[in-house]
Amino acid sequence: MRIAIGSDHGGFALKSIIAKYLREMGNEVIDMGAQSFVPSDDYPRFSKAVAEAIIKGEAERGILVCGSGVGASIAANKFPGIRAAVCHDTFSAHQGVEDDDMNLLCMGQRVVGEELAKEIVYSFVQARFSGAERHVRRLGEVKAIEREFLKEKNKGRQEA
Repeated sequence: MRIAIGSDHGGFALKSIIAKYLREMGNEVIDMGAQSFVPSDDYPRFSKAVAEAIIKGEAERGILVCGSGVGASIAANKFPGIRAAVCHDTFSAHQGVEDDDMNLLCMGQRVVGEELAKEIVYSFVQARFSGAERHVRRLGEVKAIEREFLKEKNKGRQEA
């Protein structure tokens, strides 16, 4: 699987560990940065890079690491087609994919340790969307909300 990964300074050390682990699992890792520890960098730029890699089809899924996982998740969810969630346990990591077709995992380096992070990543990568009727229906509702918002946004631009 091709997985885009990114982090700000708050998740930089854990991102490196996760990238190595993903490669050991046989995945292709696309590192969207940060490439070095910069205490003043900000998570939105890395969330954007990972989200765009997924949207463009350059990656099948993504992983973001910041201090808590929350900021990266909020930023990533601004992009159409991105279903990002903070997961600090294995159940949420696989259930989010199986039931909700989550395509971007967010974690906090200040919340999870290295071994738990690896278990969470493993659960996320191994999981597949179930395709169950109720899950497809719910995902369709989520996509309809997204389309409706984008129409309203584009309508406002045309009127301006």
